[in-house]
Amino acid sequence: MWRLLTIVSALVLFAAACGSDADSTTDTSADATTAEAGSEDSGSGNGDSDDAAAQDTADEAVDETSVDASGDVSTVVVTTNILGDVVSSMVGGAVEVVTIMPVGADPHDFSPSAQQIAQMGDADALIVNGASFEEGLLDVIESAEDDGVLVYEAISAVSTIEYGEDGHDDHGHGDEHDHDDEDEHKDDEDHDEHDHDDEEGHDDEDEHDHDDEEGHDDHDDHEGHDHSGEDPHFFTDPARMAVAADGILDFLVDNLDGVDTAALTESGEAYIAELEAIDAEIESTLARLSEDQRVLITNHEVYGYFADRYDFEVVGVVIPGGSTSDSVDAQALAELAETIEDEGVPAIFSDTSSSDELIETLAAEVGDIDIVELFTESLGDAGSGGETYLEMVQSNAERIASALG
Repeated sequence: MWRLLTIVSALVLFAAACGSDADSTTDTSADATTAEAGSEDSGSGNGDSDDAAAQDTADEAVDETSVDASGDVSTVVVTTNILGDVVSSMVGGAVEVVTIMPVGADPHDFSPSAQQIAQMGDADALIVNGASFEEGLLDVIESAEDDGVLVYEAISAVSTIEYGEDGHDDHGHGDEHDHDDEDEHKDDEDHDEHDHDDEEGHDDEDEHDHDDEEGHDDHDDHEGHDHSGEDPHFFTDPARMAVAADGILDFLVDNLDGVDTAALTESGEAYIAELEAIDAEIESTLARLSEDQRVLITNHEVYGYFADRYDFEVVGVVIPGGSTSDSVDAQALAELAETIEDEGVPAIFSDTSSSDELIETLAAEVGDIDIVELFTESLGDAGSGGETYLEMVQSNAERIASALG
């Protein structure tokens, strides 16, 4: 194990020396990804069309986008590309959605450009992950909120866990597991109970289904968002994402002017149903794994919610803590190598959005073990199998089942 300690220590020193260059590259290359709904509306201004055709096209444009009293389309800015895909899928053609982080960005060390800062400050609404997940954007989010931008933390709608709390004090209590928020969401027979069509019904926060949302539109200071020990990676559980999406839908209907409430509600609830369906599909995909096979070793603490939802145990992580920027303990890695050998774990899981150097070093020391790449904190490129949130979580489940089965 002394050989592993020496190699890991050298990698840590190398990473510290190169880190600032990598951050600079990320900062300058990350442009905002803009998804503007209703792009086919561009034909509405054709002067060669007859009056009737032109009027029909204009009517369609009004139907497909949300406009305020001045005729401007409402703009919702979303920090991460995972939430950006979810919000875009939910709203359909109702609003313009601008996503700040590009594919492949690491949310823990991403820094915005001046243009992206301006976009966040000019937004009609800002959707963030919350729980200090977007480490490099916290000051920008706080500033936008101080300037009057409505901010919604997606994590505020779900039941959260602490780091290291995957619900498995000992591996194998299966049926004792309880997903309160997710079960309540699935048992909700009719989303009409949210009464999205009645704007006045959202004016009273006490009647809102998501109690935690209260106070997110008017925060005295952003330090209240720094939930020490709270795991922000709720999105690895699609059942919780369905709950979060419902909270986002309520927030948008309640706060965006000029929205076609009925159309937005219909589109949002249709996507929430897709999230619930993919959760059921993942359960089926993972069903072939026995209780003893449901063991995860990951790059950093990102799969606690997944483990909580699908009855897995996270027995170790390469980088302790929930951020890829956390320090690496060489002695802990040596102990992790011993754990892998003792447990006979067949695979360790790396991130598509962060370096796998330490995992490769660990695998080389252990010997006969596979490294399996998962989409964790970013979507994948087109054709990767992780270009949308739905594809991302399904691909991850299939890769986990294949590696451990």
